[in-house]
Amino acid sequence: MAEYKTFVNKISVSPDKKTKQKEYLNKGRLAIVDQGQNLIGGYTDNLNMMVECDLPVIVFGDHTRAVKYITFPFGAGADGIKILKPKENVLPLFLFYATQYIVAKMPDRGYARHYQYVEKEDLTVPSIPEQQRIVSHIEELFSSLDNAVETLQKTKEQLTVYRQTVLKEAFEKVSARVSLESVSESRLGKMLDKEKNVGNPRRYLRNINVRWFSFDLNNLLEMRIEDNEVDRYTLCKGDLVICEGGEPGRCAVWDSDDIIFYQKALHRVRFTDNSNPKFYMYFLYYAAQRGQLKPLFTGTGIKHLTGQSLKKVLVPTTERIVQDRIVNEIESRLSVCDSIEQTVNTALSQAEAMRQSILKEAFEGKL
Repeated sequence: MAEYKTFVNKISVSPDKKTKQKEYLNKGRLAIVDQGQNLIGGYTDNLNMMVECDLPVIVFGDHTRAVKYITFPFGAGADGIKILKPKENVLPLFLFYATQYIVAKMPDRGYARHYQYVEKEDLTVPSIPEQQRIVSHIEELFSSLDNAVETLQKTKEQLTVYRQTVLKEAFEKVSARVSLESVSESRLGKMLDKEKNVGNPRRYLRNINVRWFSFDLNNLLEMRIEDNEVDRYTLCKGDLVICEGGEPGRCAVWDSDDIIFYQKALHRVRFTDNSNPKFYMYFLYYAAQRGQLKPLFTGTGIKHLTGQSLKKVLVPTTERIVQDRIVNEIESRLSVCDSIEQTVNTALSQAEAMRQSILKEAFEGKL
């Protein structure tokens, strides 16, 4: 047993041989490996950026703790990676799995650098035949696990398609369209200004608190709102809350009697014709997923759905009884999807736990 660093050679890369993320291409002649979770971060056409090393190597994300086994020519991302070449008495795949094992049992220190702790960890490296046996056993078990995970991921993809089908079928039943402005009144929330705002501190929603179909009420903040502004910036039960920026159009219906306010990053849409707000919530999700809202966005970098653009959104229109029936049908079918997805996510978590258990047994002499 010895410290991890005694089994590897670190390959240095000069700053001028690292590609910045903003310079990545979607495709190119040379793959760029960085500290992101994806095996390949991007590409470059500049072959002079190729890392000079004998393959295979291990690439470790110093901040992200990502561990990658690289068998192909590659260029280095701009920062945060350690390129590790195992010494002669260590099989590359053995080191790869050993690194995963070490990282899994270490505490996650956020965006701090982690290799300084990895290199000090003790590692037992057996003979080459024993390393081969351990690697073969790990890969046999991982192969079965990967097949199961692939099936689960395909199930999630199929659920995404099914959700779109549910919404498509629901809204195809209503052919008539009107502007959102014609059935509602909308208002942006209060501008957050700590120096100018006066009044009593009151809880308010930010863009980050609005999810699709629901609200995340953790970490609510307060801002000062005067008594004569309460009606203007209060949400009432049944109001549709729509994000102006971030993910423009993301929305949820405030379905509580609790008093809460909202800031300028959000639109409050209050229906004037006895509409079911959830009918329009689901429609906006459907429209957003199909890219129908994008032509209404403004801004060259960060996109926004302004009040004027919101008024132009064309929405289906039908009588309340039909809206209620469509919403009930959507929620009934989507609840089945949610239940299946929860089961799938649980299975995926169990698969990851099993992966860590396999590594633990392998490197603690129990495999």
